[in-house]
Amino acid sequence: MSNRKKTAPEVSRREFFGSACCAAVGATGLLSTLGSLRLMGAVASPANGPQPPSRAGAHPSDYKALVCLFLNGGNDANNLLVPMGAGAATDAASYEAYRTARSNLALRRDSLLPIAPRTSDGRTWGLHPAVTELKSLFDSGKTALVANVGTLVYPTTKAQYTARSVPLPPQLFSHSDQQVQWQHSVPDKPTATGWGGRVADLLNAFNSSEQISMSISIAGKNTFQVGSTVSQYAVGTGGATNLTGTTTSTNPTNLDGIRYRAQRDLFGQPQSGLFEAAFGSASSEAIVSAELLNSVLAASTTIRTAFPATSAGNQLRMAARLIAAAPNLGLKRQIFFVQLGGWDLHAGQLVNTSPETGTHAGLLSQISQAVSAFHAATTELGIENQVTTFTASDFGRTFRSNGDGSDHGWGSHHFVVGGAVRGGELYGRMPALSINGPDDTGLGRWIPTTSVDQYAATLATWFGVSATDLPVVLPNIGRFSRANLGFLG
Repeated sequence: MSNRKKTAPEVSRREFFGSACCAAVGATGLLSTLGSLRLMGAVASPANGPQPPSRAGAHPSDYKALVCLFLNGGNDANNLLVPMGAGAATDAASYEAYRTARSNLALRRDSLLPIAPRTSDGRTWGLHPAVTELKSLFDSGKTALVANVGTLVYPTTKAQYTARSVPLPPQLFSHSDQQVQWQHSVPDKPTATGWGGRVADLLNAFNSSEQISMSISIAGKNTFQVGSTVSQYAVGTGGATNLTGTTTSTNPTNLDGIRYRAQRDLFGQPQSGLFEAAFGSASSEAIVSAELLNSVLAASTTIRTAFPATSAGNQLRMAARLIAAAPNLGLKRQIFFVQLGGWDLHAGQLVNTSPETGTHAGLLSQISQAVSAFHAATTELGIENQVTTFTASDFGRTFRSNGDGSDHGWGSHHFVVGGAVRGGELYGRMPALSINGPDDTGLGRWIPTTSVDQYAATLATWFGVSATDLPVVLPNIGRFSRANLGFLG
């Protein structure tokens, strides 16, 4: 048994084929058509092994990265952004209305972290006490809040919702459906790709290398990054997935090196069958891609910024390492997907404690600390203006407490972080926070006042998608009055 130090996760052959191979050839499936099998079989043989990094140095001035942080399960943003009722007389009742509707979920007014958006709708606002780092980023102009974002087919009022006079996203309040709709942004028709994947398809020409995909997931397969030509590549928090026995493959004398070469050469052998040829080609490509990426990561700039040892912290640390490695990979554009689960808090939001310190508070604290560390890492690398992190989630949650937590909602509030963000501002329109009010479908399920399309269009435009190409990424964007919300410079 080898006593070597592990630098990346090792898995069985079956697990490797299920993750690395599929990541290398895309999320649309290994065996979609005979035509795609033939194309896969024509992939150049990796017989010469991974090529050493050929590029080095600082990031080019036109480098950009988008990082999607998906809050899986539906974040209760009604406790992320809270009315304080500390302003003019018209604002005085807002906190009391919040406290009454939320009952045991309501945060104490004196626990809130006050913020001062540059423009005001007459109400004063505070953040959950667990997000002190996000509060600091907001105050310093590095974070923007975007109000009441959700899936929409067309702009929708309460009267239209009640009368069903405009098409609505199908299966509202369903986790699986709304996750997919958030990630592909076309709720009114079947769609095979995600909006992040369509962005990658358009902008991959910025990159001078095809060795590693510009779309990297650190949270497994997702809809967001599925493209027609650019495939998502899945890695772990320790690096690319290695087949057991390949971590020291460059050593020609020890058992690991012999085993690696044998595996690689076996998969690279010509095969007579179409299936065998395609599978061997995809497998050998995945092995070589993993070896290449891990060697580049090992040789890239060491990031000194300390990250919290949490799920979100570990994922964002890997994203930062991959961003640091971008010049060595010939990448001027990168799109990342990271994810934190646990937000579906029907009955566990408090867990016998207060809303200031319960389960939801712990999740908010985790993302606040991890995102702050990630932003600090981009500053350390000198590219804080070139990296933008944004949140997404299934949906918001009900304003009204169910006694132990909150139920599935619709519109939700999100945050965007980065040096290019026009921060210290609340974008979009906050709903009227009243049960059965003008923005409520019932129980405090807010009808979105900003569509996912508008939110995504603002991010895509900053990333380099032209106004002409925006409908390619977001086919429904023309239905909404504004394609750019202005939160990115």
